Amino acid sequence: MKPYRSLLFVPGHKRSWIDKALASDADAVIIDLEDSVPEEDKALARANAREALDAPGSVPGGKGVLVRPNALDTVHFGADILEVTHGRLTGFLLPKLFTRDDVVRFDALVTAAELAHGVDRGTVELIPSLETAASIQNVEAILSGPRVGGVMAAAAKDADVSREVGFTWTAEGQETLYLRSRVVLAARAAGLRSIVLGLWQEVRNLDGLRTFAAANNRLGYTGQVLIHPTHAQVANEEYGLSDYMRTYYEGLISAFEDGQREGHGAVSYRGDHIDLAHANHARQALAFAAAS
Repeated sequence: MKPYRSLLFVPGHKRSWIDKALASDADAVIIDLEDSVPEEDKALARANAREALDAPGSVPGGKGVLVRPNALDTVHFGADILEVTHGRLTGFLLPKLFTRDDVVRFDALVTAAELAHGVDRGTVELIPSLETAASIQNVEAILSGPRVGGVMAAAAKDADVSREVGFTWTAEGQETLYLRSRVVLAARAAGLRSIVLGLWQEVRNLDGLRTFAAANNRLGYTGQVLIHPTHAQVANEEYGLSDYMRTYYEGLISAFEDGQREGHGAVSYRGDHIDLAHANHARQALAFAAAS
């Protein structure tokens, strides 16, 4: 999965909200069939997700569409996967995982659903959402599971992960620094490009969101899960590459390559010593920006 900067949650039983999310500035949307959907509306949410994927022109070019199904300990997960697996679906955001075996179970269901709907096998990716203590403890094994194309680390205020781990949330995030760092390291080791964090809950506090996003981008996260369309622009800016940094990296690569042609393995650029490692970092940053 490519590194989306902003992924906007929308409750699946709100059909008009799905259309508004698809038309928003978010790089991707997550149609939720799980916690935000009342029990009596689960079937409606599935039908809405399928309808949105079916509708010609409903998904703008380049926008990702993910679906969060219900967890494996519910009666809904099988119907969720069977009905919503689709050729236009980017992936399933998997909730409440504990071990790699949970990923394997979802993979088997998605494979069967792809066959049932005539979708090429392997089209739909799986994105583990790490919101249990066990999933964070087993993150390396989980990310080695089949179809895994990205990962979401949950670090929200008073949500499943805070209850599971037992931390008291603060905007500064010292209490979640270890778990957030562990997920980034495991994801990078697994070769994943999409490493997203969820989420900022203070809808009107855009300054707080910007500070939160900037800190997590510095830590290695490539994007963030959002709960309101107004958050998309801030996330896109903070997880994207600014014009200043784009120019800086392009100049760094040019300076290094000029030095190579003159037989140098390292050169000075804007007062800094740079060599191949710095040039490769700049190339990766530009490639990530181009992919998002």
